[in-house]
Amino acid sequence: MQIPESISYRYLLQKAWPIILANAAVPLLGLVDTAVIGNVGSIEDLGAIAFGALIFSFVYWSFGFLRMGTTGFAAQASGSGDEQEVRAVLGRALLMAFGLGLLLILIQWPIRLIAFSLLDGSSQVELIAQNYFKIRIWGAPATLATFALMGLLIGLGKSRTLLIVQLFLNGLNITLDIWFAGVLGWGASGIALGTVIAEWSTVLLAGWLIYLELNQRKLLGEHFWPRTKIMDRLALLKTASSNLDIMIRTLILVFSFGFFINQSAKYGDTILAGNYILFQLISFAAFFLDGYAFVVEALVGTSIGAKRRDIFDLAVRRTTSLAIMTAIFLALAIGLFGDVAVMLLTDISAVRLAANELLLLPAIYVFFSFAAFQLDGIFIGASFTRRMRDAAVISIAVYLFAWWVLSGRFGIEGLWWAMIIYVVARAIALLLFYPSLRRTVSE
Repeated sequence: MQIPESISYRYLLQKAWPIILANAAVPLLGLVDTAVIGNVGSIEDLGAIAFGALIFSFVYWSFGFLRMGTTGFAAQASGSGDEQEVRAVLGRALLMAFGLGLLLILIQWPIRLIAFSLLDGSSQVELIAQNYFKIRIWGAPATLATFALMGLLIGLGKSRTLLIVQLFLNGLNITLDIWFAGVLGWGASGIALGTVIAEWSTVLLAGWLIYLELNQRKLLGEHFWPRTKIMDRLALLKTASSNLDIMIRTLILVFSFGFFINQSAKYGDTILAGNYILFQLISFAAFFLDGYAFVVEALVGTSIGAKRRDIFDLAVRRTTSLAIMTAIFLALAIGLFGDVAVMLLTDISAVRLAANELLLLPAIYVFFSFAAFQLDGIFIGASFTRRMRDAAVISIAVYLFAWWVLSGRFGIEGLWWAMIIYVVARAIALLLFYPSLRRTVSE
């Protein structure tokens, strides 16, 4: 990504809109899956999809460092003009992605055993979810490799290519899910099969597009894969250390949502299904806000590589202004029109009622979430991963304490308020470390 001399709001929006559309396509897939199962299946089918999605969120996003770490390192290498290092960053990430993906397939039995021993759904929900898991796990290498490829695109500021890849992934996935689950009636297993086919197709497309881009940027006579740089001991150690910090932070984050869903299940299948639908609305808003965070990741990384604190400060200030305005709009949309979305997502009256009674709380959550997303983007772009880990530990402690205090007295509403307190705590904890991050950016 070329460092801009001026970062106008117009420039930021031009960079952000393809990412926002690409990110919006991700929860759109969840919305379509929910709508298909919610209208042709039962409460148990919907609960099984919630459990299945939860397990794979935990498993896959445990390796979210493949996306986030790649973004930060690639942006910094690009900002300093080291194209060989850009390709080396990708090479290290892909080696890790395919290796870890194959490992997940090999150890799928203990993963499944542990996951379902921790969940508290009904026997029918768990049976359907297990079948979903057995199919979906075969997409693991492709999913993790796609994380790395998308991380590189974000780090290089290639937002339009990212949009193409994401729309292909989700468009194919949605089409297959509707066909397998809706038309053929394969239920949750059909959803899983459609996802696996889409994941493997996407990694091939994304890999080809990135090869074309990086091959144009390399010097004549250079090898595409700089093997010496890829296997450089210090670079590998730095990557491993950063990735471990991000992994711990991501596990804590995914645990927080998993804990929420599991606690929801204790209130019955209807509450579980209703909260899952509300989480689809939050996911839509979250990925939308993450569009600005992705832009600031690339700008922060390149400004650090180019040693430009002025660009760093301007990027942080203006992307955050856009994120605040967007969060207000999204929160109002959920609060005022969320019942319409719930109606479209399920025709089960009990689930609709449970979700509609809680609509104000996810709206409040979305409003406060922008700060955590923005700060995540800044810290990822700077590869300031150790402090991200520390902030995650602080905020999860606050979350669990809030749940302990509120859930017993206020029930499901107390659980939601604990989540709201958690997202605020995430932002405050990162803000504590922001001054030290800023000082690392050279004038």
